[in-house]
Amino acid sequence: MKITEIKTYLMHAGVPDSSGWKARNWLFVKVFTDEGIYGVGEASGWPRVVETAIQDLAAILIGDDPFEIEKLWQKMYLAMMGHGMTGIVGGGAMMGIEMALWDIMGKALNLPLYKLLGGRLRDRVRLYAHAHSAESARDLVDRGYHALKTGGVSDPLGKVAAIRNEVGPDVDLMVDIHGPPWLTTKDAIAMGQALEEYDLLFYEDPVAPENVEAIARVARAVNLPIAAGERHANMWGVRELIEREIIDVVQPDTGRAAGLSQMKKMAALAEMHYVTFAPHDGSLGPVAEMAAVHLCSTLPNFLILEHRADDVPQRYEVMEPQPTIVDGYMLVPEAPGLGVEIVEEAIARYPSTGNVSPPNPDEEYVYFRARERRASWLGAGIQWAQASRRAQRTLCDTPKPSRLGLLGAFSPSYMQGVHLNYLACGQDTWLDESNG
Repeated sequence: MKITEIKTYLMHAGVPDSSGWKARNWLFVKVFTDEGIYGVGEASGWPRVVETAIQDLAAILIGDDPFEIEKLWQKMYLAMMGHGMTGIVGGGAMMGIEMALWDIMGKALNLPLYKLLGGRLRDRVRLYAHAHSAESARDLVDRGYHALKTGGVSDPLGKVAAIRNEVGPDVDLMVDIHGPPWLTTKDAIAMGQALEEYDLLFYEDPVAPENVEAIARVARAVNLPIAAGERHANMWGVRELIEREIIDVVQPDTGRAAGLSQMKKMAALAEMHYVTFAPHDGSLGPVAEMAAVHLCSTLPNFLILEHRADDVPQRYEVMEPQPTIVDGYMLVPEAPGLGVEIVEEAIARYPSTGNVSPPNPDEEYVYFRARERRASWLGAGIQWAQASRRAQRTLCDTPKPSRLGLLGAFSPSYMQGVHLNYLACGQDTWLDESNG
């Protein structure tokens, strides 16, 4: 079997009149062979630019055996090395092509993708949905979801407080603040400490994860699992975060992490360090999501998969069959390969009109507006940190009590804060009952 052609299908994937981060494109890929079998894939990371990269890589793959996935991965990687690699553009191009190669192999062998990746450990994959208000959280929980993510760059603390109050303690919550450039490391620590009482599944991208020392500072100071990895384009990008055990959750993006084989290697590295695996899917279309479902079903350290419930009406219009979601889990397909096909006629109804739409000046993620509004944006997080510092100064001047039992009437969350403040005072033995 030989590769004969590689085609790309670019489409607009935002809601009407969307702008900035809400305006996005999806890029699908088909790899054709001389035996009539083709594979589908999806690529991300500036899709209009990635489309050009895929077209350039196609020329060096024509005539090759699509089953030799590792060889073709190395061929693509070496082809880009002469240009200094290309970050998420190169990672996205390689992902789209490699995903389609796995689909070809599955179809040719009449096996679902998960069997090619080592066999599944579970027949369904847990999902989390996005909720940015108490009302949307209630709707999602009523529909069966039991894990929700909120945050963004507009009052993340207020959102998570309202959502936790609405859905109660039995729903897992996550907060993503996107590591914005106007947020200092101290700000991220203050925000994280203020979020501790909400018992998060993870605190995502508190600072830009490219700054390893900054995210390490946050991890040391905040008693929450730290998640990062979506901005990295291959296993070398996340290596230090995992090996130094700075993060607790690694989140490669299924559209731009340079291939499913790369994601499998990241998961193996993470497993050695007791780091869990939760792929990023925030801006991706349905094909990449199905690839992630297959992959996650095979991983012992899988935690949870991001799912964009109801983000745009065209999400499943452009792919068939539609996935099966039951009680907050997506079932793993049994059909050969990925188990899905793209609908070219539907894709053609949503032509891409640009790489990224101009930002809306009224939205808070615009850089300079956000810098000006930093204090009001952090809000309660800064107030909490200030109160904590005042409490710390008071505690540092307080004589050591004779028994831990004196503090038994206080809540565990309060006592955790007391302990952390005494750590800051250099009095780690203060709460050790054996010394009291």
